[in-house]
Amino acid sequence: MKLAIFDVDGTLSDSQAHIIASVTYGFTEVGLPVPERGRILSIVGLSLPEAMAQLAPEATAAQRAGVVEAYKASYNLQRLAQPAPLYPGAVETLDRLAGRADMLLGIATGKSRRGLDALCAHHGIGGYFCTRQVADDHPSKPHPAMIGAALREAGVEPGAAVMIGDTTYDIEMGRAAGVATIGVAWGYHPVADLRSAGARVIVEDFAALERAVQEILA
Repeated sequence: MKLAIFDVDGTLSDSQAHIIASVTYGFTEVGLPVPERGRILSIVGLSLPEAMAQLAPEATAAQRAGVVEAYKASYNLQRLAQPAPLYPGAVETLDRLAGRADMLLGIATGKSRRGLDALCAHHGIGGYFCTRQVADDHPSKPHPAMIGAALREAGVEPGAAVMIGDTTYDIEMGRAAGVATIGVAWGYHPVADLRSAGARVIVEDFAALERAVQEILA
């Protein structure tokens, strides 16, 4: 069997509006200056404590903890009001890949399990994935723990797996775990950064992504 592991935010789901609004709310709540949009998007994929440490390195631990809690509250309200959309073509691609007799699908995300479960339930995509690795259970990306757990759950060797994501953290995590990597150009990190991180392939759309998965895992 082969295993295609997907990041979520910026890869399957366009959640940037929720993320930016929640960071803005969190920083405002504790009285810290709000980072500019590019800096906020640069931390997408990291676990929340690590993300806030990067966005506010001069803040106290208590301030960063306050930002994290305010972020969670804001994001939860937003997803209840209007869940983040999936990118066009995502469901169709998941459906075709999952329909292959030799293919398993997984998730490795910086989201919480609550957030991931809610997104999957809303869009009806949970059944596609045999393994779902989340920030609750692992060190932050780019540590390879998520991929290691996904490989064990799926019963697949690293050489038969690929990590798909939109950030350098995804690419670095995949390389650290010894799996092939695909960078997607429609997400939150610049394509040049994905290349510098060592992405084996960069794809521009889901049709190209599907072809790349099939070629790499042939």
